Amino acid sequence: MDLFALAGGIAQGAAALQAEEGPGLVINGFWIIVSAANFLFFLFVVWTLAFKPISGMLSTRRDRIERGLADAEQARRDRESADQERRATLAEARRESNEILARAQKVAQETRDADIAATREELERMRVRAASEIEAEKQRALADLRAEVADLALAAAGRLVGETMTDARQRRLVEEFLAAPAGDARN
Repeated sequence: MDLFALAGGIAQGAAALQAEEGPGLVINGFWIIVSAANFLFFLFVVWTLAFKPISGMLSTRRDRIERGLADAEQARRDRESADQERRATLAEARRESNEILARAQKVAQETRDADIAATREELERMRVRAASEIEAEKQRALADLRAEVADLALAAAGRLVGETMTDARQRRLVEEFLAAPAGDARN
């Protein structure tokens, strides 16, 4: 409060001096100092109460924005990295699927070739067996035919000769006839 009293006394002295000098443009250093002090005081109050909190809020906001930008940049890099990993994984999956397909086709071809070879072997065995059965049937048919021809020949010879032959003698003659070459049998 002493400052107010002092300032009040200074102000009265300045007013008395101005009254003595008279009207006109007077530059009073005291009032300039008081006005400057008031300006600085109000500037300090405004800075403390308004500018400092606003500056803090702006600084906080700037930090948050910078952090958001940094996070966005990191997210972009992560997204690009994930995209590259996805492409690499997709390429790997395609390569593996192509390998599996190639192996499956190779196995299928080998199985098909093995089946064809087994079928050919089976057909060859069936052909050989059929040929041997045909040959056996042919031999049996020839034996039956020879026996029939022999019986017919004996019956015809028996009529020509006019005598009856014993069964053992007939067989012996037929066997001799069949065993003899074709040219000797006619003689």
